[in-house]
Amino acid sequence: MEIVTITSENFEQEVLACKVPVLLDFWADWCGPCKMQAPILDAFAEEMGEKIKVGKVNVDEEAALALKYQIMSIPTLIVMKNGVFDKRVSGVQQTEALKELVK
Repeated sequence: MEIVTITSENFEQEVLACKVPVLLDFWADWCGPCKMQAPILDAFAEEMGEKIKVGKVNVDEEAALALKYQIMSIPTLIVMKNGVFDKRVSGVQQTEALKELVK
């Protein structure tokens, strides 16, 4: 499945109303570890297909969402299931860790 850019405007539709688990990547352009995480997430989204949705939240552009989910460091990955917060992890995560996170 293609990675979706998440904004305050589409958050409810893309995340809260989603029927599959959503993995949110809170990131920024200037963040080195975020750049390391990006290709891992791209491959993970492709591998998982329709089983999950992967969304990216730019903390510089979507400060309100970052504040709402108390993002203190990036990259931070959050899993939402049925519109409810499930899990959170910070730092670069490899594919196997991502699989554990969303199951």
